[in-house]
Amino acid sequence: MNNWFKAAAVLGLMACSSGLSAQKLPVIQPTSFKKDSTWITKYGAVADGQMLNTQAINAAIDACNKKGGGVVVVPAGLWATGPITLKSNVNLHLKKGAVLQFTKDFNQYQLVEGNWEGIPQMRNQSPVSATNATNIAITGFGVIDGGGEAWRQVRKEKLTESQWKEWVAGGGVVSEDGKSWYPSEQWLKAAKMKNPGEFTPDKTPEFYKSIKDFLRPNLIVLTKCKKVLLEGVTFQNSAAWCLHPLMSEDLTVRNVTVKNPWFAQNGDGIDVESCNRVLIENSSFDVGDDGLCMKSGRDEAGRKRGMPTENVIIRDCKVYHAHGGFVIGSEMSGGARNIWVNNCTFIGTDIGLRFKTTRGRGGIVENIYCNDIQMIDIPGEAILFDMYYMSVDPVALAGEKRELPKVEKLPVDEGTPQFRNFVVKNVVCNGAAKGIFLRGIPEMHVKDVLLENCILQARKGIDCQEASGITFKNITILSKETNPVVDIINSDHLTFDKLTYKKDADLLFRVAGDRTKNISIQNTDASKAKDKIQYEFGATAQDVTIK
Repeated sequence: MNNWFKAAAVLGLMACSSGLSAQKLPVIQPTSFKKDSTWITKYGAVADGQMLNTQAINAAIDACNKKGGGVVVVPAGLWATGPITLKSNVNLHLKKGAVLQFTKDFNQYQLVEGNWEGIPQMRNQSPVSATNATNIAITGFGVIDGGGEAWRQVRKEKLTESQWKEWVAGGGVVSEDGKSWYPSEQWLKAAKMKNPGEFTPDKTPEFYKSIKDFLRPNLIVLTKCKKVLLEGVTFQNSAAWCLHPLMSEDLTVRNVTVKNPWFAQNGDGIDVESCNRVLIENSSFDVGDDGLCMKSGRDEAGRKRGMPTENVIIRDCKVYHAHGGFVIGSEMSGGARNIWVNNCTFIGTDIGLRFKTTRGRGGIVENIYCNDIQMIDIPGEAILFDMYYMSVDPVALAGEKRELPKVEKLPVDEGTPQFRNFVVKNVVCNGAAKGIFLRGIPEMHVKDVLLENCILQARKGIDCQEASGITFKNITILSKETNPVVDIINSDHLTFDKLTYKKDADLLFRVAGDRTKNISIQNTDASKAKDKIQYEFGATAQDVTIK
């Protein structure tokens, strides 16, 4: 345990200079299993890579559960299988050299009532699942492969020409515009519908069967479970999200590897949704969507569930390719709070720290602490707060045109999201498109954020729009573009205390908007910039104080 967490554990709290209330670190209850071992080979499992061992593996799990629990052992070998259901007091343990290869035969997966992106929906049964189980684990040294390439849509622009030709030659269908490949005609048909898997009175069992190929399963889904351990195993090639604990408690994820192709649509690493007391440590993620992601349901469904993701510790993790390294949202309608992220490294993630939401979500995200974060080669923003999430890849592909969101003030209601009370300290980023981007909405600013001790090398510096109560303390911005270094639009009560930037910057601050006020600049040498401050669109010198 590093010194930062030792100190927090000794004190039993974490306080910060921005006035956040003290918070106790959560205690996660561990799993415990009998030493009794049940080998899947005893129930007829064969490691020939051909025979489906679905019945044998589930029989071993059932037998272990009925005798009070223990360890179900998967020996070295290539074990083809259909869906597996975990049960209470069972540790599914993969030996070195063990590979659980889930079949690409969709008929092996039953349609079940599930959850997709925060909404109750019909889905194909997950390769590994558990519901209302207590004291369960997946441990060891082996690999769990979801056979995801059979299930996923693929966009042509994400493949080389040779890869695309090979992919299309393997079957499936190509869209009319030639830009996407789909596993089947019914997949393409369902893709043109809005939330086709959502439960509505007009949909019959026959309808869901007609779009079955589209209803991709998440690889590991653990619903309403208590005391869960995932340790040592490599989880890879999921059809959709990889690890999805949902409404569960006391989850420990340790020393795991999560891998998906970088082009995998919805290929998230771990999505912790409406869970309480979670520890994720010493793990690595290299995936097609968000890496370490916190969620709590979408829009009205998430607010009705009313279960935040809370009391989470994430430490000593690495994220390689991903849309975001550590992410909250955008389905965070039940809220997220009391989350500690420490000593994590993001290498090549589209965005580093990514906090995203949009109107209609509702929910409150608060008391988030990020400390000692290292980043390299970030194509987008190193640190992002965005309340205009548009459900697209965070970095535009070549030739893709995007319009800025329409800025208008709307009434505050239950669908208005909130970001408040964040502490981000000790961040070093070597290479990003933008150092810091905060973008709230006019009726609900991003509020009360402390950014301290950051060294950010990026093409652009700081962009702060519709934000209140933001403190930038001891921030070094080494931006290539310096016109301006800091851009402020319709924000208030901002403090810049010891801002360091490149010598001969064209413009240090651009301050814009008639709602901008109470900007304080302290301990900052503005003489190195060619131009100190420029005021636009109603902002005036009376709104800024320089000490």
